[in-house]
Amino acid sequence: MKLLAAPFALALTIAAALFSFILSMSNVIFGIVSTIVFLAATALFIMGEPTSGIAFMGLAFLVSPFGIPALAGWLAGKLGGAGGALRAFIFS
Repeated sequence: MKLLAAPFALALTIAAALFSFILSMSNVIFGIVSTIVFLAATALFIMGEPTSGIAFMGLAFLVSPFGIPALAGWLAGKLGGAGGALRAFIFS
């Protein structure tokens, strides 16, 4: 069983490292996009379009570091944990 688990542990470890790297690079881009969408939402509120402003605020939240990137970070952490659990099983 340990021999069969080794390739999966390696694949999960590499995938978690790759996802973490991509996530760290995309955080900067998502932060800039979130700021632009927030400014557009503020402009819509000032122009008297509250419905569109609320929609843009929701979109800005999803793109901000508290939305989709946080979910991706959680997923990368779970993949790393699964790889660690398999490595612990292999070396036990």
